[in-house]
Amino acid sequence: MQFLSPYAPSIVELALATRRLVLEEAPGAVELIYDAYNAVVAGYSFTGRPSEAFIHIPVYANWVNLGFHRGSELDDPARLLQGSGRWVRHIRIAGLADLERPVVRAFVRAAVTRAKRPDAAAAGSVKKGQSVVRAIYPKRRRPK
Repeated sequence: MQFLSPYAPSIVELALATRRLVLEEAPGAVELIYDAYNAVVAGYSFTGRPSEAFIHIPVYANWVNLGFHRGSELDDPARLLQGSGRWVRHIRIAGLADLERPVVRAFVRAAVTRAKRPDAAAAGSVKKGQSVVRAIYPKRRRPK
């Protein structure tokens, strides 16, 4: 991915491994890419609508977050999800070993299960598995 070129190779590897995990559990999801101010972010939606994304992956200089749009609704008895907003929660992914924890995949599966799917009328217009660049911000504050 060209958008990840400013990042260190270890962060690129982490971002791509996180993306791979999400796409393994959510085959057919539309990937929405934002080259934003603070991070490169990929959101995942089965409908292609950003408002119906269920997972997002922001890539920062030193780590990657695995975010859940309605994470506050996910069962989290061990309180592993971070965040205090009304809806969004995330797990910081600082190394490949973090992705190997079974609980991480369980959260992804739970989010996929709860994700909105296109209705029958719109199903044909959704290009499953497509990556779409949604925004490229002119100003950026991250690795050069």
